Amino acid sequence: MATHPGARNLDDDCAVIEFGGEALVLTHDMMAEGIHYIAGQDPADVAWKLVATNISDLAAKGAEPVGVLLGYMLGHDDARFLSGLEEALAHYGAPLLGGDSISGHGPQVLGLTAIGRATHRPVPSRSGARPGDRLYITGQVGAAMLGLEALRSGRGDSRAYRRPTALLAQGQALAPHVSAMMDVSDGLLLDASRIARASRITLSIDSKAVPIATPEDRRAEALRWGDDYQLLFTAPAEASLPIPAHEIGEALPGSAELLLLDGLPLGDSARLGYEHG
Repeated sequence: MATHPGARNLDDDCAVIEFGGEALVLTHDMMAEGIHYIAGQDPADVAWKLVATNISDLAAKGAEPVGVLLGYMLGHDDARFLSGLEEALAHYGAPLLGGDSISGHGPQVLGLTAIGRATHRPVPSRSGARPGDRLYITGQVGAAMLGLEALRSGRGDSRAYRRPTALLAQGQALAPHVSAMMDVSDGLLLDASRIARASRITLSIDSKAVPIATPEDRRAEALRWGDDYQLLFTAPAEASLPIPAHEIGEALPGSAELLLLDGLPLGDSARLGYEHG
């Protein structure tokens, strides 16, 4: 049904609506208790994560926030949720523009629509990678995985899971230089496959080049775990990048395989990351 050009065939993080010399960038993400956060988790952290995950989609488009619309299911300690929401919105410069609240039973479900303004045209997509481009990531993966383990055990630093960071400034700096870009929300390998599919190319990844926050013996897990919100992007080999980034692979002509990991194909049956349903 999503036939409007702004929907980008649903192959992207956001919708992009052109208005003359401006482009409006829109995204909507939802979170469910027991799936995207632990039941009984601090509502302030839940609010922060809800905002950060949506703002991260704007970052992948090189956009600056205009505001958000909140869909909120009343739950336990609503005041604490609003405290975290206010903190997150102030941090990202994204005013609350409206939304809706409901009462309900069972696990809490939340939604947020983030609205942004593109800072560069054309707005980066997942579909622009070309053979010969290099594949980069802005930072480590696996930190959120360790953070969830720390939160569950009550030992160690859980902040990477509880309060992820959306890389707005980095996305805006990169937008003029990239051929394709998205944030890593569902796992590096799965999200890389999405760029490959949208761009109709094959991405070859050097697993050892990927920076990880985990011990080396957990590298394979780190490549498949999500929630890190690093920016994953391709750029021409001759591009001069404005920020530090890690080169982790290259784009090859399209083939039957979307991904090669250390030269070996990863078929559709391989578990690449977190998939809904």
